[in-house]
Amino acid sequence: MIRFENVGLRYGLGSEVLRDLTFDINARSFQFLTGPSGAGKTSLLRMMFLSLKPTRGLINMFDEDIATLTKDGRATLRRRIGIVFQDFRLLDHMTTYENVALPLRVIGKEESKYRAEVVELLQWVGLGDCMGSLPPILSGGEKQRAAIARAVIARPQLLLADEPTGNVDPNLGQRLLRLFVELNKAGTAVVIATHDIALMDEYDARRLVLHEGRLHVYD
Repeated sequence: MIRFENVGLRYGLGSEVLRDLTFDINARSFQFLTGPSGAGKTSLLRMMFLSLKPTRGLINMFDEDIATLTKDGRATLRRRIGIVFQDFRLLDHMTTYENVALPLRVIGKEESKYRAEVVELLQWVGLGDCMGSLPPILSGGEKQRAAIARAVIARPQLLLADEPTGNVDPNLGQRLLRLFVELNKAGTAVVIATHDIALMDEYDARRLVLHEGRLHVYD
């Protein structure tokens, strides 16, 4: 599904913050991306989401060389990817329900065919009472759960999550991780960026570890 070959990334004229990254993400796989703060986890996720271009190297996604994609081509590939950003990126003028349903609207699905599914997911993540609320009045944890629901509602082929349990209590964090596991069992490849070692230790999953700009893979 994803192939990085000798990928490097630098910002401006500085030294490379990520270098010589070579790894694969297979379809239907589950892995954690970890490393100390500032190691480049978010930058790597952004490259996987096609919102950040590498300085050098080859990235192949869904059998496409991303260097050759047009703007429309990149947008089309992104529709196959669900992502949870640390800053949530909810649309403030849309209700929680509307934010979560947005990926389904984008692909042209009729509301009558997805409303029950959206409502059920919002109830499952504990936002049943917030469906009509706008993001500015939600707490950080509620925004996090809404962002996760939006990322998974369309059952993407690839899910990228940047510290998805960072703003919720441990019990809810475990529940959200179970949602990711079930999504993976249904066929979605999952990459979760986290620094929570205890959380990772509870799952027998592959680990991608960033250290001093390089990636080490532990299957």
